[in-house]
Amino acid sequence: MSTIFSKIIQREVPAYIIKEDDDFIAFLDVFPLKKGHTLVVPKVEVDNIFDLNNELLNRFFVFVRPIAKAIEASFQCNRCGIAVIGLEVPHAHMHLVPINTANDLNFTQSKLSLTDLEMSEIQKIILTHLH
Repeated sequence: MSTIFSKIIQREVPAYIIKEDDDFIAFLDVFPLKKGHTLVVPKVEVDNIFDLNNELLNRFFVFVRPIAKAIEASFQCNRCGIAVIGLEVPHAHMHLVPINTANDLNFTQSKLSLTDLEMSEIQKIILTHLH
């Protein structure tokens, strides 16, 4: 099962990478709900996030926390919302979105269309706040 996420992990498809380690990668969503919308993906190809083993699932949240904090520091928002839907790509992943209301996580709303320059700027802003 070679998904678009696997191709990003293998550097076959370019991405605006926010953070990476041996088990996970985080990159900007190219069809974002809001500026700063980031996808976090385990490198193992598993369709359903709840099929990850316990150790990897626990480390997933440890990996995500500093990214969420960086998103909150980078954009005017009440918090970084988390969504796990898993229908659009058959590879487990989590959405991190700066939100002010619950409706900001409504995936039926129109997505932003951002230029490469805007995406690069968003990446730089988040990386500046990532500790």
